[in-house]
Formats: sequence, structure tokens, C-alpha cells
Amino acid sequence: MDNNRLKRLDSMFETFSILAEGSYIYLCDMKHDFSRWSKSAVDYFNLPDCYMKNAGTVWENFIHPDDREAYRKNIEDIFAGKDNGHDMQYRAKAGDGNYVVCTCKGAVIRDENDEPEYFAGAIKNHGSLSYIDTITGLRSLYGFFDDIKSIIWKKKKSSIIITGITGFSVINDVHGYKFGNKVLRSFAKCIGSIFSGYGDIYRMDGTKFAVISPSVDEQQAKELYNKLQEQVSHNFFVDGERLSISLNAGVMVLKDFNIESETIYSCLKYIYYESKNRRLGDMVFFDNMENGRDRNSIETINVIRNSVLENCKGFFLCYQPIMYADTEKLKGMEALIRWKNEKYGTVPPVQFVPVLEQDVLFPELGKWILHQAMTDGKIFLEKYPDFIMNVNISYAQLEKSDFVSDVFKILEETGFPPENLCLEITERCRLLDINVLNNMFSIFREHGIKIALDDFGTGFSSLGVLRTLPIDTVKIDREFVKDIEKSPSDQNTVKFISSLAESFKAEVCVEGVETADMCDFLRNYGIKSFQGYYYSKPVTAEELITKNF
Repeated sequence: MDNNRLKRLDSMFETFSILAEGSYIYLCDMKHDFSRWSKSAVDYFNLPDCYMKNAGTVWENFIHPDDREAYRKNIEDIFAGKDNGHDMQYRAKAGDGNYVVCTCKGAVIRDENDEPEYFAGAIKNHGSLSYIDTITGLRSLYGFFDDIKSIIWKKKKSSIIITGITGFSVINDVHGYKFGNKVLRSFAKCIGSIFSGYGDIYRMDGTKFAVISPSVDEQQAKELYNKLQEQVSHNFFVDGERLSISLNAGVMVLKDFNIESETIYSCLKYIYYESKNRRLGDMVFFDNMENGRDRNSIETINVIRNSVLENCKGFFLCYQPIMYADTEKLKGMEALIRWKNEKYGTVPPVQFVPVLEQDVLFPELGKWILHQAMTDGKIFLEKYPDFIMNVNISYAQLEKSDFVSDVFKILEETGFPPENLCLEITERCRLLDINVLNNMFSIFREHGIKIALDDFGTGFSSLGVLRTLPIDTVKIDREFVKDIEKSPSDQNTVKFISSLAESFKAEVCVEGVETADMCDFLRNYGIKSFQGYYYSKPVTAEELITKNF
């Protein structure tokens, strides 16, 4: 290779080195198969030199035998012009003889004739401390993501188990954080003893842990989890003190690989909180049917999640009227999210919202919903100047520090009057700091924005939320009224909720109203508004604006 090409190689290498801080850089002149590598990589892995002939072959000898075939095939495809780069994970032997997990990303740079000229890339070494949890010594959440990406790339069917401790904050409050860390270490050892030989164990965020296993099926996962529950309930000691702790858990079998690791993590958190909030700690199974049509299809969720990244492509809103109980005139409408595309058709929110609420992307979707609802609402205001637009707000939105400013920014952008907006929350908001929520809702009410408590009575803390926070409307879930005309217990429930709401100066709206007789019966309980199929199913804004109420 002549000096000019060597100088160009060095110049380009120095440029890439500046841009890729924290990674090992390599640059290969493909026409001569001559490469330059970072000195830090040479020192760490004990490579022959910074300049290497046939570096791909040299590097292959450092890669774990189980990972070499995939690496070799990819490099051959790149040099044969069949591939423009790679994004792969493998294990490489360090100078001390131990293997570390590496992620390698590279791309082909072509000349003016569109011929491959250079192959440039970066290798990230995950053997650093940031990929090890300092409290338990397990691989961290970062390591979990890297390993999941490797599984997806290699298409290795695996079971992923997520578990964690309930009420850990009480342990910290009573015994202190130092003792709490000891609890986490002891719990990690328990998981390690029970799942030993079945897979790799990870410390996730908070008190959650995960196991990735290539062999455990759902039944085995349940049996192992039962053993773990038994041990931490009856035979769990920290500093000689016996503790009885409760767990939550979920498991999903990964067999669809056209997905992102972030989608998998959102699904895991969804089943974890299903176990915690609805199943009293029983293990929850994520049903991932291969036909892609079931309500929890990870393939569908992955596509929908990616739609959020594409400026909420495919999402649209439907609206269901809310009627005054006495006059049956239009009081307002509730905005309801939907999603559709050619492959999956229209997907209702129950099939994706519960999972996406666990995703860091959900607040972006929430802002889109608010913006679209207010944009459509401006059209309805021309026909119904006093109507109220109800928009559902997720816990994931409320916990964002900029949620209040986002709401007012969208109000300003759309020109929608704040006094015509009602934000619907659920009792799950109780998990947030009550003083922060009180301050937030007080600001909203000062500007005329109303607050509704949705699905009242379906959770454990609806009464506490009503007592603590400024609520304008209580919405009774359809489950409490579907048999209202013949069920004394449902009648007493509606009577109690109506009386309770009145004592807190809140109105009552009943959802799921389906017949005129049901409306007549409910009017005896001081109900202020109705919502249900009797008046209209959820329809698009274009359909609803043509109706007369």
C-alpha cells in the first residue's frame, strides 16, 4: 500500500476516533485489506499491532468459538459486496484470558464508482463496570439489553423471567438503605441458587431481577418461581434477621425476532405489574401466539411502538358522546385512541395501551393524543360551544415533570379553550407523590381544566384518590351497571358512589349505558351524565360531527 493511501487511512481514522468516544475504532482499506485499530483495543485484547494485514482473520481468533461462524460469514459477505455493514454482538478474549461481551457496528464506505473502499466501525466493550450492578454483582440492565439484542440477532428461542420484591420501600424506611442493599444481595443469591444452570441472571431497575434461559419452558418457570417464593417467604435471613418478603413475576417466551429489545422490556414490565396489581404475585404469562392476532401479540406491539417513533403514524382518535342525564343533550365526548395499518387492520387500545404505558415512548403518544383531540375539538366547538373534551391521561404522563407545561403548550398551539378540557385519570395515579398531584391539579383547575376519575371502584384506591385530590367528575365503570335493573348489589353500589361523590362535590357519569330503560333507572340515583352505546359507539370525528344531539 502506497504512502498516500496510508496517510488517508490515518487521517480518516483520527477523524472517526474523535467522533466515537468510548469505543474501539477500526478502519480497513478494503482494496488492500490493511487496517488500523485503536491502541486501547491493541492493549486490552493484546492484538499484534495497531496496523494489521487481514485484520478480520486476526480478530476472528480472539472471538469466542461459539460466535465465530456468524462473525466469519458476515465479514465474508462484506468483502464480497453482499452486505454494507454489520451490527452484531459477540464475545472476545481479553488480554487476561477472559471473554468480554462486545457490540460491533461497522459500515462500508464506497468510492466514486460505488465500489467498496473502506470498512469503518466501532467496538463497544461491555466488560466495563457499568454493565455490572455494583450492589449485587449481577449483570445490569445495560447488560440485559445487550444480551437481548444478541439473542434477537442470533434468533435463539429463550424464556425471559422477570421477578421482584413488593413493598421494598417499607424495608428501606424501617431498616435503612444499607440494610436494604443487603436484602437485594441476599435476594440475588436466592435467585442464583434456584435458577443455577438454567440461564443468566440480571439486576434490572429498582427491585426487579430477570433470568434469560434457553431451556426453561413456562411450566418450569412457574415451578422455579414457586420455589423462590417459598424460600423468601419462610427461609430468608439478612444479618441474622428473618424476613418474609412477597414477590411478583412474569414470563414470556421469545420466539419472534423481528422486534426491538425495548419492546421486550415494555412487555416484561407489563406482565410484572399485572402480577403485582391484579394477580397478588402469581406469575403472569405473556401470550405470544405465532399467528400474530392475539391481544398480546408482541409482533403487533412492536410495530405499534415503532409507529410512535414515526410521528405516531397509523394512530387516530374516535370519540364517544357524553350526554346530560336529564336533558339528553350533548355534554361532551371522550377521545379514544385507535391504531391501524394494512397488515393488522384496526387495533383497539386494550390490545396495546397497557403494554405501551410501560414504555418510555408513551408520553410522546400521550402528547399526540392531546394535540389531536384539541385540534378536532376546535371543530366541535363551532357546533357545540359548551361541550367538554375528555382525554385519558396515563400514569406515565403524570409522572413526567414537564406534563403541566406540555398541556398548556398544546392548549396554546391549538387554541383550544382550557375550560372545555377534562383530563381523565385512573386510581393508579395514587402511586405518585400526592402533594405533587395536588399542586398539578390545582394549577389545572385554576385555568378551568376539569379532572375526572375514570373506572371508579375497579381498583383498590379509588376512594383514597377521591378523598385526597380535587376531582370534578367520578365515572362509574360499566361493570357496576350492566345488571343495574335486577341486581340489588349493583343498585346499592351505584347509590353509594353517587352519595360519596356528592359529598366531595363531584358529579357522576355512568359508562356502558345501553338502553333507554337503563337510563330511566339510573336517573333515580342522581346521575348527571351518561356514556354508552345507547347514544353512540365511538366513531371518528368526521362521523360524529354529522350527528345531531
